[in-house]
Amino acid sequence: MTPDNVLEPHRDFKSGLVAIVGAPNAGKSTLLNRLLGQKISITSKKPQTTRNRILGVMDRPGAQLIFLDTPGVHRAGKPLNVRIVDVALSTLADADLVLVMMDAAAPDSDAENYLIEKLAARATPAVLALNKIDLIHKPQLLALIERWSRAHNFTAVVPVSAVKGTQLDGLVDAMIQVLPQGPPLFPPGSLTDLPERFIAGEMIREKVFRLTGEEVPYAVAVTIDAFKEEKGGRLVKIHATIHVERNSQKGIVIGKGGAKLKQIGEAARREIERMLGCRVFLKLFVRVQKNWSRDSKAMARFGY
Repeated sequence: MTPDNVLEPHRDFKSGLVAIVGAPNAGKSTLLNRLLGQKISITSKKPQTTRNRILGVMDRPGAQLIFLDTPGVHRAGKPLNVRIVDVALSTLADADLVLVMMDAAAPDSDAENYLIEKLAARATPAVLALNKIDLIHKPQLLALIERWSRAHNFTAVVPVSAVKGTQLDGLVDAMIQVLPQGPPLFPPGSLTDLPERFIAGEMIREKVFRLTGEEVPYAVAVTIDAFKEEKGGRLVKIHATIHVERNSQKGIVIGKGGAKLKQIGEAARREIERMLGCRVFLKLFVRVQKNWSRDSKAMARFGY
């Protein structure tokens, strides 16, 4: 999973970094997982599920696309959200192409206009994917295409459904058209540069997002304390800590008699087993780290 920079240039080959950006909940991570055919970026219906830059590699005949899935872009105020949006916007400087995703069914005009402002300051080519077209009528879609075609000089506007896979081949073709010529940046068959223990931690955090109420998810961080292969790689033992900000949140995550924590652990374990292709023993702990999302040192320690 390490970039190979010693490959000879390919005259007819295209490759480049594609930054996937958009408002919270536009479907960026769902799209990335669908394009790759494997889950590496966590998803939920709650905004700001993605907090880090997630890299995914797609090989196509004559091209390699290196996607950078990013947190949702919006006008942030809280320290953690400011840090998260900075992560997203920083990818624009490195990208050969920006893939802008917008939710056609539930537009976030403020966040989308803010993103267009950021794009206007750069010369990087951009493709627009209007997502969730399965949830709207054709006249609405045509109006959105017309609006955003006027708002920015997109090289292509492609209506898609990331969940159903609608028109994703056309979206990939539109992106390849824009990519610069150059050799592949990763060996064929690479999926990501992320270590498995990082993805495991994200899968645990996803289950907290999905299985707890509104109060808890945004106060949660996950650290992997131990990640050890045993029995010749047929078993992986993982110890992880779920960090929350208040005792009340700790009680919610644990649940009555430990039922909620058990539910989170079982759901995360099954998903990690699918990723690793082996049995997993997962032990979860819950600890209170008061106001960590307002503490720059704590955020850095948790990888934000």
